[in-house]
Amino acid sequence: MAARTRTWTLLRRATAAAAAVALAAGLAGCGGDAEALPFSGTVLDNPYTVPATQLTDTDDQPFSLADDTDERLTMVFFGYVNCVDICPAVLNHLASAMTRLDEDDRDQVQVVLVSSDPENDTPETLRTYLDRFDPSFVGLDGDLSTVIDIGRELSVGIDPDDPGGHTTYVMGVDAADEVPVFWDAQTTPAQFASDIHSLLQDG
Repeated sequence: MAARTRTWTLLRRATAAAAAVALAAGLAGCGGDAEALPFSGTVLDNPYTVPATQLTDTDDQPFSLADDTDERLTMVFFGYVNCVDICPAVLNHLASAMTRLDEDDRDQVQVVLVSSDPENDTPETLRTYLDRFDPSFVGLDGDLSTVIDIGRELSVGIDPDDPGGHTTYVMGVDAADEVPVFWDAQTTPAQFASDIHSLLQDG
């Protein structure tokens, strides 16, 4: 519990007010059905560095959040198949956000779910689960200790004594393999879409 408390404390230090000031100038009308809104994510003064540790995707192929995220922006969420509340809500919001973007924006964004319950989530169940939201979403799993280590590098707390237990932030990975921004679980599809478009426009 102490580790999780430290994680939450670290994440609270980054302020949404700073994000709005830093990125409002780059905010433009979004493509598709997206609507320009005040920036909702939290920008980090010191971005997290994404580790190159390999996990396994639903095709049973090695996948690294650093080396294999080729899009300009990758939205990374830690969750699990048997989650009944936060996980499906966040994934639904991300799926809906993708439909609000125009084709050019969508082509530059990837959504990745890292299983926080890899002992129970198989490649098959992850693929079936993600297909309910968007077939383009990538599912990853690996040894629980490996997932915990990766989460720790991104300030995502995962409780080894509570399979599936995790903090509920969506981390934005940029082309430099860093996390300069994250969103909480209350972010709406419209807010996700507007922020994504803003980040892509801002470069």
